Amino acid sequence: MTSKTLLATTALTLALLAGPALAGPKCTSEAKDKWLSEADMKQKIAELGYKDIKTFKTTSGNCYEIYGHDKDGHKAEVYFNPVTAAVVKAEID
Repeated sequence: MTSKTLLATTALTLALLAGPALAGPKCTSEAKDKWLSEADMKQKIAELGYKDIKTFKTTSGNCYEIYGHDKDGHKAEVYFNPVTAAVVKAEID
């Protein structure tokens, strides 16, 4: 195996291993017609104390994801189950 081949194989392996970790959590397998509407979800997020939401999006893991601040003003990246509004993963700085 040449050094170029070894390097390419190593890079591909690392990319494949890191891909799922970087993709975020899997939140639901429910059909989108079972999801809360974006408006209803945004209301629930506000009721949970999240504010200054800069980003609200749907992820490839079927989550609603926000970037904003929690009730204490800390930066927050939060993934929600779009059916139940439960927090699936939260990273608070």
